[in-house]
Amino acid sequence: MIKKYLSLLVLLCSISSLTAQEYFPKNNGVVATNTNFTAITNAKIYVTPNQIIENGTLLIKDGKVVASGASISIPKNSNIIDISGKSVYPSFIDIYSDFGVEKPKRASGSGRSPQFDAGRTGFYWNDHIMPENKAIDKLNYDTKKATDLLKAGFGVVNTHIHDGIVRGSGTLVALNNYEGNESRILDQNSAQYLSFRKSVTSRQSYPTSTMGAMALLRQLYVDADWYAKGNIKTKDLSIEALNKNKSLVQIFDAGSRANVLRADKVGDENGIQYTILGGGDEYERINEIKATNASLIIPINFPKAYDVENVYLTSSLALSDMRAWNQKPTNPKILEDNNINFALTTHDLKSTKDFKSNLLNAIKHGLSKEKALEALTTAPAKILGKSNLIGSLQNGSFANFLITSGDVFDKETTLYENWVQGKQTIFENLNTKDIRGDYKFSLNGEQYTMSIKGELSKPKSEIKTNKDTYGSTITYNDDWVNVAFTTKDSTKQEFIRIAANVDANKNLNGKTIMPNGSERTFYATYSKKEDVKKKDKDKETTTEKTYPLSYPNSAYGFKTQPKQETLLFKNATVWTNEKEGVLQHTDVLIKNGKIAKIGQNLSDGSATVIDAKGKHLTAGIIDEHSHIAAASINEAGQNSSAEVTIEDVVDDTDISIYRNLAGGVTSIQILHGSANPIGGRSALLKLKWGQPADQLIYKNSPKFIKFALGENVKQSNWQSFERFPQTRMGVEQLYVDYFNRAKEYEALKKSGKPYRKDYELETLLEILNKERFISCHSYVQSEINMLMKVAERFNFNINTFTHILEGYKVADKMKAHGVGGSTFSDWWAYKYEVNDAIPYNAAIMHNQGIVVAINSDDGEMSRRLNQEAAKSIKYGGISEEDAWKFVTLNPAKLLHIDNRVGSIKVGKDADVVLWSDNPLSIYAKAEKTIIEGVTYFDIKRDEAMRYAIKKEKSELINLMMQAKNKGLKTQPIKKKEKEDLHCDSVDHEQH
Repeated sequence: MIKKYLSLLVLLCSISSLTAQEYFPKNNGVVATNTNFTAITNAKIYVTPNQIIENGTLLIKDGKVVASGASISIPKNSNIIDISGKSVYPSFIDIYSDFGVEKPKRASGSGRSPQFDAGRTGFYWNDHIMPENKAIDKLNYDTKKATDLLKAGFGVVNTHIHDGIVRGSGTLVALNNYEGNESRILDQNSAQYLSFRKSVTSRQSYPTSTMGAMALLRQLYVDADWYAKGNIKTKDLSIEALNKNKSLVQIFDAGSRANVLRADKVGDENGIQYTILGGGDEYERINEIKATNASLIIPINFPKAYDVENVYLTSSLALSDMRAWNQKPTNPKILEDNNINFALTTHDLKSTKDFKSNLLNAIKHGLSKEKALEALTTAPAKILGKSNLIGSLQNGSFANFLITSGDVFDKETTLYENWVQGKQTIFENLNTKDIRGDYKFSLNGEQYTMSIKGELSKPKSEIKTNKDTYGSTITYNDDWVNVAFTTKDSTKQEFIRIAANVDANKNLNGKTIMPNGSERTFYATYSKKEDVKKKDKDKETTTEKTYPLSYPNSAYGFKTQPKQETLLFKNATVWTNEKEGVLQHTDVLIKNGKIAKIGQNLSDGSATVIDAKGKHLTAGIIDEHSHIAAASINEAGQNSSAEVTIEDVVDDTDISIYRNLAGGVTSIQILHGSANPIGGRSALLKLKWGQPADQLIYKNSPKFIKFALGENVKQSNWQSFERFPQTRMGVEQLYVDYFNRAKEYEALKKSGKPYRKDYELETLLEILNKERFISCHSYVQSEINMLMKVAERFNFNINTFTHILEGYKVADKMKAHGVGGSTFSDWWAYKYEVNDAIPYNAAIMHNQGIVVAINSDDGEMSRRLNQEAAKSIKYGGISEEDAWKFVTLNPAKLLHIDNRVGSIKVGKDADVVLWSDNPLSIYAKAEKTIIEGVTYFDIKRDEAMRYAIKKEKSELINLMMQAKNKGLKTQPIKKKEKEDLHCDSVDHEQH
């Protein structure tokens, strides 16, 4: 009894909004309340995607579904609408919309001058955090846009302000176009929205990168928890709103499969399961996407084919872009196949009118109609926690439904009406006869066939005889058809006009008006166009070939992930980098990803034998200073960005990974850029081409961070002259200040008193405690000397000076300090602060006993580091073995991974390269590059792939030409140059 009472109470509360304005005065007529029922009868009713009633009745009252079924007792006070032969579906829901919310205006400001402090008081310190914003406060119901959405089948939208990193709460709106109907607001605070993109309304600099946005969110959640415990005395309206919104659905605008994984990572770290807006490319890493356990919101803005007629421009098209056109329509199907919960959205479409055609394209590519309906109805309703109100036609739900001529996902289906909260919007008269099909008629002794197709409100006609096809136009209204078609007279163009009424059998009766004005009787017999046989329809998929994925899904990707193997290299010249030196005619056995044996006459029955006679086997090259394989390099919004990490933005698709493998590189350190004195944390990678980003990162990786000195950090080369520091002496003071702050923070932690966790200071504290190592961008000897003194003042050592082109001037002091040098081979005089650089730098530091490495800092140089190492033989007389260690064992030592890699020694990781010649020779080619026993580069596979890529691109070009010939829209080719990131690169997503 109690349960029954509670259910009734819930139902009454849920419909109270429908009568919320009854107490308002009515000054323009008699107030009358409609207490009648409406019964939609003889319909095929889709109560849910998998609960279908044949020849059923839908009974509604007061904007709600009262009952549905095949044998419903219809009350006497019912308005009965018989729709025999037609279908009823729940109206669609768009969970990610900007409906009725004006696009935020970009902040104005003075030139390029940055803003570092917040522009608001009483709110969070970062302007891009705006949980206090509410869509309801900005909502201006847009009847025209609502009508467009209604026509596309939508009845409810979840709208929000598309601006900022934390955007505030959204509003759930029913598309009820009836004037003064406040009941259309279903939930004023339906969800909280987030993204990685800054607000356009503020010019505050931080963050300038995706990794900065991730760090900002992490700190925000810590601060919100600290605030909730009453530890902050000042009032912060942003944090109060964030904490208040914690119970809402958290919807994150990621926009790509890479950012889906990044958003989920932030959510998992803070105990939040985001619902995530994807980018339509989730199919590329479907296993990783599935592992997030996130519900997704998927746009279906599939790319158009490229206009490939210009051969020169076509040659610049990347295979990955061509595949995206071919493969993206399969994304919904692949999500369905992997049982991933998702909703579909109109987001990112230029026009709502494109929604149905794109949806049909997804169905054509394998998405089931049941799943499509679920993704538009029950799935978004469940995500929002509104399954009892929207998304279905179950008892108690809002009466939001479509009346269609048949299958809602059929191209020829007509949408007659869209009902929202029991109010109908009519697009076609329910009694309009469906005239689509073929008609036969005679004229002047000639037999004609007229085919009518398309929407009933805008039909299209085609008229032809056995030998000719005629241009024609058609209109259809109130059972009258008007057609005009051109004659085939060679001297002049004349029109024949037809005006005919549609009878009960859909035949046409009327008159023909000839070019000379005479009239004749017209009669055409109707025959419904033959459908494709059901067995053929069930098999129907895309008519175009869909190319299989690769890992990564681009040129030179693997169709299947390569496996770890047992390998036996026979008779190689082995550069051990150990006390044994270079061994001739030596065998090396690789097993279980490790170097198992080194010697002569080795054998193993399970091994693949590789004849290495006349070839050289070395440890893989290690690049101590790289900027490849990252989506962001600089977080430039503050003078310290110790809270950010490159590990957040590893890009496993960067073709430079493959190119580095082709140059014998197996490990790299991706360093933060040099935009600020204290940069971000590093990422140490093994270049496992084809593996997802998190699998590239070294397990139990040593901790590193980038510091920087010189022109960049004091902004000599930037268009900003407002951020501290502006001088080299200011850089020193900044370091002293931050390390003092870190010591104070440590003292607070040790005091036992409550403290606010600060990710930036936690990182600096790791440096003081010798748990994190500094790799410092440096050139000028005075600054090199300065930073060593600062470190000694705080009782730690600098690990590595990178670049360090004046290292030869202070090599003795570096040796005494215990710091290594990672330098260029022969760069000099490319900017003012390297005027004193010399190519003997590496040799001089080495001869002082310093651990020296040659690095790239450049996406092109990184794939020929073997040749860069050889230059130290020319400049300084370094031995071949020591020169080789400059790019193998020595960078491994600097990175504290020499116990794993850097030499060929039993027990170390099997990260090795087989060279065709002496590895220091310009003629040497890496024939095989192996990481942990897996061959990630093979020169023979590379040759075969070049042919396969050319063939696939040619086939895709032909498919695109076919698409254009079918009349499909195309997009122009925009020539794109791959940007090699470097020390002062910026994140384009934030700019």
